[in-house]
Amino acid sequence: MKSDQPVPRELKVLDTASLIGLEGRAAELGLSRRLDAGWVEAHAAPEGTHYLWPALWNSLPHRPGVPRQLRCELLIALRGGERVRSLLDVLPDDFAPLMKVTSRDEGMQAARLWGSARSVREWGTAS
Repeated sequence: MKSDQPVPRELKVLDTASLIGLEGRAAELGLSRRLDAGWVEAHAAPEGTHYLWPALWNSLPHRPGVPRQLRCELLIALRGGERVRSLLDVLPDDFAPLMKVTSRDEGMQAARLWGSARSVREWGTAS
């Protein structure tokens, strides 16, 4: 992958099973930004809608065998109805096939939800 490739500007939507899979893959690869897949399974709404927005390219120069990743902002729907923000490093080949948000209304709604969501850390200290 070329180093000058722009960050994709696609908001992706995923279900809980896909989110758990991406978190597990990030853990397997030892990527820097991820949540424990068990935590996600315990707290994410089983039928929830979650969003990924790529923010930047990330690489691990001290681990040349690990491909470059997209560092994504993540919005998670929790079991109690609240939403929390986190970060997730995703390989481009895992990001590309995820479903894109194609509706402007859904994109605007996701942006509003992002603006009012606490971080996972803030949520954890308040619970």
